[in-house]
Amino acid sequence: MHIELSKDKRYYSIGEVAKAFNVNASLIRFWDSEFDILKPKKNAKGNRMFTPEDITNLQLIYHLVKERGFTLDGARTHLKEGQKKTLDKFEIIRKLETIKSQLNEIKNEL
Repeated sequence: MHIELSKDKRYYSIGEVAKAFNVNASLIRFWDSEFDILKPKKNAKGNRMFTPEDITNLQLIYHLVKERGFTLDGARTHLKEGQKKTLDKFEIIRKLETIKSQLNEIKNEL
């Protein structure tokens, strides 16, 4: 899943994140409460602000739950047991998807 967020920001609001992932903000809030790997900052009003590291972790959770069909318990244990191996595979998949989108853009220009 390739998401479009500006790279120059330090924090992203929950609305921006939900729009980028094409899910409801309530799902992002639910994942925040379920997964210890997510640690968004909260401002004085209680709004969650996600860092780029949180976005990467959300991409990994999205990949496990939505794309690969893991249950929440399964995704939680998968993240705890094989964190390094899971991140390596996820990075490879993300890079391949980026290359695929670039190739499709080149193909459309021809």
